[in-house]
Amino acid sequence: MRKNKPADHDLVPVLNAIVRSTGKRRRTANVWSFLEGRCLAARQVASPNYGMRPLEMPISLVILHAISLPPGKFGGGEVEALFTNRLDYSAHPYFATLEGVRVSTHFFLRRDGELVQFVNVAHRAWHAGLSTWRGQNNCNDFSVGIELEGDNNNPYTEAQYAVLQQLLAALFAAYPTLTEVVGHQHVAPERKTDPGPCFEWARLRTQFPNLGLPEAVPEIME
Repeated sequence: MRKNKPADHDLVPVLNAIVRSTGKRRRTANVWSFLEGRCLAARQVASPNYGMRPLEMPISLVILHAISLPPGKFGGGEVEALFTNRLDYSAHPYFATLEGVRVSTHFFLRRDGELVQFVNVAHRAWHAGLSTWRGQNNCNDFSVGIELEGDNNNPYTEAQYAVLQQLLAALFAAYPTLTEVVGHQHVAPERKTDPGPCFEWARLRTQFPNLGLPEAVPEIME
């Protein structure tokens, strides 16, 4: 008798055990692969904020974001709490502006290089909002979201760039239809600026010379 395929949420403790067991080795090539849409190198934290992708729509785009909570503060658990609907809105004045907001991302990359996955790549994370790329609206339908812990004023860390390179290479290997990487600022230029002026696009151009990358950053409209 054929066994039933495990539910996506059943894989979370299994994959977290893999990350713990590999320890420092979790960023080596042998764990930079995917199992049922989950990255073996990432700590798994399931977000309830996701949906199904449209049928037969290929995943073709990676969107890079920047996030810090409160703005400009790094290293706490607030981003993880936001993506899992557990943020204490009374803990900081800025958090009150996020009350009722339901958002998520596929991946969150901390300043120290830790990688956290919230949503299965096969599913639609809620990261881009109102967005358009190459005349196609609703970028969440066909994109993978990667949130970098950062902002417009602080350079990203060497650890983040190193892990981002490995994550992108693993994504391209697992999902051959992925052909472009852009920023949130490129798909929603009237309202977003991230990953911002501190992100070094030249690194990606060197690391992935055949990849579609943005030629220029559009100006933010007032």
